[in-house]
Amino acid sequence: MGKCCGNINENAFKPDDPCNPPSHGCTGEKTNNKESANCPVTWFGNMIQNCYEYATDAKSKGKHIVGIMCEYTPRELIMAADGIPVCLCGGSAEMIPPAEEHLPANLCPLIKSTFGYNIKKTNPFIEMAELIVAETTCDGKKKMYELMGQTRNVHILELPQKPDDQDAMSHWLSQLRNLKAKLEELFNVDITDEKIRQAIRTMNKERQLRRELAELMKSQSPSLTGRQLLDFKSSISGICADFQQYSNALNMYKNQVAKPGKTSPVRVLLTGVPIVHGAERVLDIIESGDGLVVAMDNCTGLKPILEDVDENADDPITALAQKYLNLPCSVMTKNNRRMDILRQMAADYKPDCIIELIWQACITYDVESYFVKKLAEEQLGIPYLRIETDYSPSDSARIGLRVEALFETVRERSVCK
Repeated sequence: MGKCCGNINENAFKPDDPCNPPSHGCTGEKTNNKESANCPVTWFGNMIQNCYEYATDAKSKGKHIVGIMCEYTPRELIMAADGIPVCLCGGSAEMIPPAEEHLPANLCPLIKSTFGYNIKKTNPFIEMAELIVAETTCDGKKKMYELMGQTRNVHILELPQKPDDQDAMSHWLSQLRNLKAKLEELFNVDITDEKIRQAIRTMNKERQLRRELAELMKSQSPSLTGRQLLDFKSSISGICADFQQYSNALNMYKNQVAKPGKTSPVRVLLTGVPIVHGAERVLDIIESGDGLVVAMDNCTGLKPILEDVDENADDPITALAQKYLNLPCSVMTKNNRRMDILRQMAADYKPDCIIELIWQACITYDVESYFVKKLAEEQLGIPYLRIETDYSPSDSARIGLRVEALFETVRERSVCK
């Protein structure tokens, strides 16, 4: 189901097919008719083009394009400065060879792909950006930003990595105030508390809509796939047209009934590294067989939308600092909150197994997989599979065999119960 839109046999149209619900005219094809424009599958299938047109139009009207590299960067501060926050994380394998002329080959593919776009100047959002906000999460990113800073205007947020320390919040708050001052100076704007609160309201609404979509996967027979849910997001936050499409998707899938199959799919909780646009290969492998990814705790899944920001806080920047420092990235030590979230997600989404995806050379997630495996097998009592890979499809067959073996284990356990 995840790949059906855009490759549809007209003779195979069915009323319950999310790629062609008659009331929405959703075929997944790029058309200009009004009905198709109201289809979330079509809309988010054109996400990059939508974002490009939105950013180009906004820039022509005097707004500022600001690139971001991580979920720790509060989009609200950028929006309050009349800026457009655009995620710049690279998901293309083609951009890795150019990056390896400057970066080590044994480095995370996300870092290399992002830097490859910077070198080749083939990402229009990087070229449009007046500022790139980066953060000191992993060492690979941190040093890559130094190279990027030779030709780009880069502002670094120093992220405290011991979130329970008494001085962690005060340091993080000072970093966000420094970013506010940088944006005000660069764009000659006054970022008022009310502007920040308005941006907070916008982002809270976006988080709410995306949470509601994710909660559809709690159903015993969800009417959409994990890949479809992953696709329902944008590289730019706060686009009004996206909000309408989130609502359209909610209405469409709430009224859909999952197609009955020979066997129920294996429910998977996918954890680990972010799955950025263009790097969805492992998710597709999982769902190409008998798997259904019912939840993802990563940065492109539930992690950044689990909590909102207090819209009525006396100091909105403090409210932002509290929300964003609470993100449970593996860079944090100790990262107990991630385990708490996985426990809760297991209770809510009832997965049959946990699959952890780790990009090559992502040391923090790789080491932390020890704790995730113990959690899955010893506390949750479900099978666990660790997959380490990069953006190359060369190991797809091997990954497919490992996933199928995991699913066989799940099915055998089910029979024995």
